[in-house]
Amino acid sequence: MIELTTSSLRQQQHPLIHRLANCIEDVWHRYLEIEPYQLPEDLGYIKGRLEEEKLTIENKCYQSPQFRKMHLELAKVGKSLDILHCVMFPRSNYALPMFGTDIVGGRGQISAAVVDVSPLSLDKTLPPAYQTELQSLPSYNFSQPREIPAWGDIFSQFCLFIRPGNSEEEDQFLKTVEAYLTIHCEYANRQNPVSGEAQLQIKAAQRYYCTQQQRNDKTRRVLEKAFGEEWADSYINNMLFDYVD
Repeated sequence: MIELTTSSLRQQQHPLIHRLANCIEDVWHRYLEIEPYQLPEDLGYIKGRLEEEKLTIENKCYQSPQFRKMHLELAKVGKSLDILHCVMFPRSNYALPMFGTDIVGGRGQISAAVVDVSPLSLDKTLPPAYQTELQSLPSYNFSQPREIPAWGDIFSQFCLFIRPGNSEEEDQFLKTVEAYLTIHCEYANRQNPVSGEAQLQIKAAQRYYCTQQQRNDKTRRVLEKAFGEEWADSYINNMLFDYVD
């Protein structure tokens, strides 16, 4: 059974997740003309159980002239698992990369933190001006880089995937995400809509991005255990990684 309520999880989660959730929404409000994105009423705040522990999921979604959906998901499983998931889905008439960031942690430790701006171009490269801005950012030496999963050919050369080794590296990761997101929003504001063949290519690239992300077995297993296979499939395909045909 899925219960519904209204609250915010971030105060109960790892401090890095709390800080990053606030940062993401602050950058969105600062740089974009955002409006609420209408979620199905049963998907805003979800409660279930996973191996005798309470699982809670909170979804917030916005939209803007350039982005059809800007999704921020927070999830908590008892005291053992804290999750932040964020993806910005460009409208099909804007030739923009896919911004995404995720944090997974539990029991006071962050086990995985990732951020990227995935190219949607035919040659799978970011625009030169975009690359120049990313290359100008401070370079941090993280002590525990993590390996990109087998399905991760959607990620760019600028993908950062780490396990933060201490609070200083957590701060550096947060600064990196804020910088990537700021560059992304400012770049979006400078772009003009495209049409015709370009839109078809953008739709195809977004579809590939989403179908690759849907192959993440770790996410699927957690949702299936808590809510069942049918609900998990629907949530992954229609909420986390939906695309427009």
